[in-house]
Amino acid sequence: MFARKRILVFSLPGAFTPTCSTYQLPDFEQLAPEFYAEGIDHIFCVTVNDAFVCNAWADKNDLADVIVLPDGSGKFTEGMQMLVDKDNIGFGRRSWRYAAVIDNGKITDWFIEEGKEDNHPDDPYLYTAPDFVLGKLRESK
Repeated sequence: MFARKRILVFSLPGAFTPTCSTYQLPDFEQLAPEFYAEGIDHIFCVTVNDAFVCNAWADKNDLADVIVLPDGSGKFTEGMQMLVDKDNIGFGRRSWRYAAVIDNGKITDWFIEEGKEDNHPDDPYLYTAPDFVLGKLRESK
């Protein structure tokens, strides 16, 4: 999936959750053409949810450009060292918010929300906002 391509991957705590569904996913979808203009080939959204939930969430959001990838077991997210406990809000193990540009299998840009820890009392959302990521990609040209 990552060979010979420049992929933007972003991850979030869960499908159908407020910030993820109101801002992050729809804004990445809306800004997709601008990311493509910056040399991104595909945009993937990884979430620690099962395929049925991810497919329903993608359908509800009428996605044309963002590809939602389920990580039901959290293995991919764990491999990215972004798996955290969110038991304090009843989620269990989920992804910390991050975005990464992966160029031919190598991470070239990381965007990680501050304060990554198990059972964090807040849900920071700044460095993984689509506008922020796009601005940083434009700056690095």
